Amino acid sequence: MSRIAKNPIELPKGVEFNNDDGKIRVKGAKGELSMDLHPAVELTVEDGTIRLAPHDPADMAMAGTMRALINNMVQGVTQGFEKKLNLVGVGYRATVQGNKLNLQLGFSHPVDFEIPEAVKIETPSQTEIVVSGSNKQLVGQVAAKIRGYRPPEPYKGKGVRYADERVVMKEAKKA
Repeated sequence: MSRIAKNPIELPKGVEFNNDDGKIRVKGAKGELSMDLHPAVELTVEDGTIRLAPHDPADMAMAGTMRALINNMVQGVTQGFEKKLNLVGVGYRATVQGNKLNLQLGFSHPVDFEIPEAVKIETPSQTEIVVSGSNKQLVGQVAAKIRGYRPPEPYKGKGVRYADERVVMKEAKKA
């Protein structure tokens, strides 16, 4: 039984919320997001509070999922989301050139990553990448794609890793 679905979502000031026949639209200072409401979930808005309930008690899990997604949309248009990546390795560096992220990851060629429009990428230093945006799923997907070019390897720890990621190092083979 989902207890998450029972929690209401408070709409902060400056956030517009529309529900047109199952099409949810949230607009705020950081942008605008939209999503389709699952047909098994009922949504009510009163006094700046959003409440979700399932049509059938068996669909309580879907109501909890929809509540979490709508809450992420509200949080995204007010505060936004951010993922930080670190490059560990000699000669590993990143630079933003227009709408491309240029990565030098120890390959014989540089890796060019096309930055999606809804995401902003910054490089405060040559070994740090900050991915930010209002859509939590898209920010996480872009960060995972960048990390996927050279995931951290367990022997030397070289590669692209999340800022809070802990890489468990293995001991080298003994002769």
